[in-house]
Amino acid sequence: MGVYLSSPKTEKSSEDGENNRLRYGMSSMQGWRATMEDAHAAYPDLDGSTSFFGVYDGHGGKAVAKFCAKYLHQQVLKHAAYSAGDLGNALQKSFLRMDEMMHGQRGWRELAILGDKIEKVSGMIEGFLWSPRSGDVNGHVDDWSSEEGPHSDFQGPNSGCTACVAIIRENQLVVANAGDSRCVISRKGQAYNLSKDHKPDLEVEKDRILKAGGFIQVGRVNGSLNLARAIGDAEFKQNKSLPAEKQIVTANPDINTVELCDDDEFLVLACDGIWDCMSSQQLVDYVREQLNNENKLSAICEKVFNRCLAPVAGGEGCDNMTMIIVQFKRPVTSGASVEEQSLSSDQPAQTTANIDEPSQCNRSIVKVDEGSTETKEK
Repeated sequence: MGVYLSSPKTEKSSEDGENNRLRYGMSSMQGWRATMEDAHAAYPDLDGSTSFFGVYDGHGGKAVAKFCAKYLHQQVLKHAAYSAGDLGNALQKSFLRMDEMMHGQRGWRELAILGDKIEKVSGMIEGFLWSPRSGDVNGHVDDWSSEEGPHSDFQGPNSGCTACVAIIRENQLVVANAGDSRCVISRKGQAYNLSKDHKPDLEVEKDRILKAGGFIQVGRVNGSLNLARAIGDAEFKQNKSLPAEKQIVTANPDINTVELCDDDEFLVLACDGIWDCMSSQQLVDYVREQLNNENKLSAICEKVFNRCLAPVAGGEGCDNMTMIIVQFKRPVTSGASVEEQSLSSDQPAQTTANIDEPSQCNRSIVKVDEGSTETKEK
């Protein structure tokens, strides 16, 4: 749903970058929505060997999305598991850490600043397009000391956001996702979903929601939220007898690890404003077609927005739109054949979802079903 403008805001905030391993382009557009609640982050050089990309789709305000874009990659970078090479564990813990950091006086103050203005004590007033400055990653990493103040008992925001993050290190790709933003890889022109859209009617999500004391009404958690996983949304995380991953709504991400091979062409991370209008395969086909004539990746993102934008307010094509394309510059493996590479699911014990992907690059081509994250043989 949401409040719509009389005419869409089609100005786009775009950026391109590269290093010796990849190049990327990203863009955001407010569209028909009265406010812009998306944020994104791109760090092609998170450290000397690792790249980080994230899309955050806010709901109920922009503050939580901006908070994640500012701090999530910092938490990944400082986690002991990251230094040990366990990228999946570092991502999972960092997603959950976002909720912890938004508690108390310090969390309240940070959200108030990022949201421009705080309304009552739990809702944020939305604002404009935003992504963190790329220099932030190399600065001082905040230890997040607690603060005393009138909001020391703040339980976290009732606004929230999805988070879909991809980390690339050498030939390893790790994707973490909570919510219905999505990461898709193009392998020889075939689309493979590397994340699962966490809707309340999925069996694993429904089971957790009901066991935690929630309910599903008209496809929404407790009749209001159309997502089963998200960062923020503290009102759905108040069962003190349950751990974070078993709350009605959880920030606990699915983690999917992929060994990249020579057939892999590019990644797309995008919010549901795109996936509402195009299937994974349709978007991969469109990007590949555009790459024949357009070298600037952000320009392709912008063309996708124009294609998806609804002619009138209401329905599909009216959401905020954010998209990142990451293209591999050269074969991502050295000396390894396609047959030696694989797509696999590698999830921490805490996660519950599974991605049905081919186990070998040389297996029969598998296409993503439109509107789902399942795959099937041709």
